[in-house]
Amino acid sequence: MNMFYIDPYYIVLVLPAVIFALICQGVVKHTFNKYNKIENRAGFTGEQAARQILDSCGLKHVPIERVSGNLSDHFDPEANVLRLSDEVYNGKGIGAVGVAAHETGHAVQYALGYAPMRLRGGIINVTNIGSRLSIPLVVAGILLEYFLHFGIVFAYIGVLLFALSLVFQLVTLPVEFDASKRAIGFLESDDILYPDEIDGARKVLTAAAMTYVAALAVSLMQLIRLLLLVFGRRR
Repeated sequence: MNMFYIDPYYIVLVLPAVIFALICQGVVKHTFNKYNKIENRAGFTGEQAARQILDSCGLKHVPIERVSGNLSDHFDPEANVLRLSDEVYNGKGIGAVGVAAHETGHAVQYALGYAPMRLRGGIINVTNIGSRLSIPLVVAGILLEYFLHFGIVFAYIGVLLFALSLVFQLVTLPVEFDASKRAIGFLESDDILYPDEIDGARKVLTAAAMTYVAALAVSLMQLIRLLLLVFGRRR
C-alpha cells in the first residue's frame, strides 16, 4: 500500500490556483502599504472619510467602530455597523481612506437593498455549513463505498454542498466590485481625495478585488477536483 499517495488532480488543478491566490494576497499588502505611506492632502482619516460618506448618503445612524487586526475592516449587516481596523481608522494614507470608502460602500449597498448583497446575506449560513461539511462527506462517502452500496451518496451530497459554497463566492464578486466602484465615486464627489490621489486608491481596491477572484478560482478548481474524484472513479 502506498502511504505517500499524491493527488494529481490537486497538483494540476488546485495548487496553481492556490499559488495565484497567495500572489494576489501579496500584491494587496504591497499595494496598500505603498499608497498608505502617502497621506491625502485634505487630511482625512479613514474614520472621518467614512463618516462623511455615510452622512452624505443619509446614514448618520450607522456607527463606526474600531476593530483589531490587519486589514480586518468590514461592514456588519446584522448589526448595521461599520468596523475599521486601527491602521485604517486613524490612518490618513490614501490606502486607508480607500479601504474605508470601500467598506462604506457595503453599508450603502445594504441600505439600498442591493440585490447581490441581499442574496449573499440570505445564503451565507447555508454555505458556511456546506463548506465545513463538504470535504468530510466526500471522504466519508468514498470510504463507505467499500462497505455500503449506498455509501457513495454521502460523497454526492458533499460535492453538492461544496458547489453551494462556490455560488456564495460567485455572488460575492459583484458585491465587492460594486462597493469599490461606489467608493471611488464617493471619494470624488465628496472631495475627500484630490484627482491625482484617486488613482492610488483605485489601485488598492483593484488589488483587493483580485483576491476574491483568486478565491473563486481556488474553489472552482477544488470543485472540479472533487467531481473527478467522485464521478471519475465510478466509471
